[in-house]
Amino acid sequence: MITSKLSDIRTNTDTFKTAKSSRYRPEIDGLRAFAVVAVIINHFNKDILPGGYLGVDIFFVISGYVITSSLFGRPSKDFKDFISGFYERRIKRLIPALSVFVLIISIAISLFNPEPVVQLSIGRRALFGFSNIALYNQSTDYFAQSTELNVFTHTWSLGVEEQFYILFPFLIWFSGVGRQTKNCARNLFLTVGPLTIISLIGFIYLYPRNQPAAYFLMPARFWEMAAGCLIFIGVQKRATVEQFLEKVPPLLVLALIVGVMYLPMSWAVTSTIIVVALSSVLIACLKKQTAAFKLFTKPTVVYIGLISYSLYLWHWGVLAISRWTIGIYWWSVPFQVALMLALAVASYRWIEIPLRKGTWFGKRWKTLLVGGGVLVMLSGGLVALAKPLKGKIYSGNYQYENLITRSRGYEDGTGAYSGKNCHFKSDKFNLEKSMKNCYLQGGKSRKTFYFVGNSHADHYRELHYLLNVNDGIGIFSATMSGCTFLGKQGSYCQNSQAEIEQWILQNIKKGDVVFISNRYWINSDKKMFTHIDQSWMKGKSTMEEINAFNKKVVSKGGKTVLMMPLPEYDVGIAECKPMWFRPFQNPKCSKSINDARLETKDVYSLIANSLDESVLVYDPLQSLCRKDVCSLIDDQSKPLYVDDDHITDYANRMYIYPHLRSFAKRNRLL
Repeated sequence: MITSKLSDIRTNTDTFKTAKSSRYRPEIDGLRAFAVVAVIINHFNKDILPGGYLGVDIFFVISGYVITSSLFGRPSKDFKDFISGFYERRIKRLIPALSVFVLIISIAISLFNPEPVVQLSIGRRALFGFSNIALYNQSTDYFAQSTELNVFTHTWSLGVEEQFYILFPFLIWFSGVGRQTKNCARNLFLTVGPLTIISLIGFIYLYPRNQPAAYFLMPARFWEMAAGCLIFIGVQKRATVEQFLEKVPPLLVLALIVGVMYLPMSWAVTSTIIVVALSSVLIACLKKQTAAFKLFTKPTVVYIGLISYSLYLWHWGVLAISRWTIGIYWWSVPFQVALMLALAVASYRWIEIPLRKGTWFGKRWKTLLVGGGVLVMLSGGLVALAKPLKGKIYSGNYQYENLITRSRGYEDGTGAYSGKNCHFKSDKFNLEKSMKNCYLQGGKSRKTFYFVGNSHADHYRELHYLLNVNDGIGIFSATMSGCTFLGKQGSYCQNSQAEIEQWILQNIKKGDVVFISNRYWINSDKKMFTHIDQSWMKGKSTMEEINAFNKKVVSKGGKTVLMMPLPEYDVGIAECKPMWFRPFQNPKCSKSINDARLETKDVYSLIANSLDESVLVYDPLQSLCRKDVCSLIDDQSKPLYVDDDHITDYANRMYIYPHLRSFAKRNRLL
């Protein structure tokens, strides 16, 4: 099958060489192959190619270039003909392969995940080009562990492209390109150029302040696809630009792109800008006589580029399903790669090509109407899998029981004191509501324990409840997603945390205790501290802020306890629960207690060197690590973690509560 396709590519390449009027550039498909391979390597193992994810940015540049080239060579008689033709081609190009992928993978994940609702909702939105917005609304970090288990995470890039396609044809038409009017190229350049600058400024501004928005949303990505558009205009309409770029050695540009992919994550903004610029230059300087052109136009390389869309779709599906089942090991990689290729080839040959080249229903409006109808029907099927069929086709035997602390109500699931009501996003913080809903009245004890921090304070909510019921302690907790309590950080976190601090200091009394539990993002060699790079967070300043806060607490007769971070893992709990379809125990599901301490060495160092001695330090590590081994599950195979870094109600009840209670008694907090 592949051999026959390679022969077709040779024919196409020869045709390109002899027909100067053809706009097809096989070397662009070769560049697509490079981009998709970089992405796949990164998704298999980030250590091999840390910046391989930048292959998606290369795709964006290619898309902008190719779509502009296509529209320049396709004059239309009127706007209706132009816009309907554009969307008909986009539907034929994108929807068939995507629909089949979403359907098959949705059924597959439902077999191995008893609660696939979130994933199916992302898949449903992917069908209509909005999965990136859904991921942003969930404040999902693309580099975090949880995304590796979501079979549709990678469709965010398709959403960005499809939203770009909503805007771009209007720019093309009203600039005059769609009608081939005089000065149309200049008009398009003068329109797209300023929008590109605005988008780039937005990306640079948002990334350190709101990384999900900079990563997932189209306005912050517009400049990348626009770069492809601008390089096409520059090369086609300005001979001096083409002559200048022809002198640039394409192999050097390619080497620089690979080099950028090894820059640290802290350089993510710079790396993205450089790769987009280099990709634009590479497209322009890839000429027939160069070695890079010969490399990129080899039949095998071109074929990988031709199937790159299907390959991009299926590679992540295979990886995500593998993580839910057998895992990913050195010995499994050849089989997983072979499966990716087989699915991509089948999709390209029997779905992409026939449906893209077919006439479908003859009239464009019928194609658009039926295509939309298919999407609606398929979306309904995903709703059925998520609701009435939820768990019905799950092939495992594991029951989720009291796992997710933050969504729990007391006691019937509707109580006010729950993560749903008392764990805030920074832009939805309401202190008055916190005081009303996020307080559990004490019983026999007159003390109040205050729990503050980010999600690593919120996941102790079951502990709060047990202290209240069993020990009569009054509990107040208001936590904020992604925002540490105290420390120099973004204003959107700092202002709200300052309100919480002020309220505690106004209400704390003698004998009360404030527990601070944060996840600290400190410059460290360990992944758990660097996969979210927030340069405004400096560990020393955080400790200094805690010292200042503690002095105020002590002056009121209270005490402060700093809770140490718990072990974090490179896998999620879903990859570690014993199941028939998971015959191998993932070695990443456990680690030695010494390794766990080593990963938090920077925090220990800061406490030793910067924290005031009057601040008590509680380390829960020993409670969850048995026989010097830390694990995501305990000896009874019950889950201690909800994901890779947040613990369950079960872990709170069985391990944290008795351990912290002993600590509190030793230090006369109870």
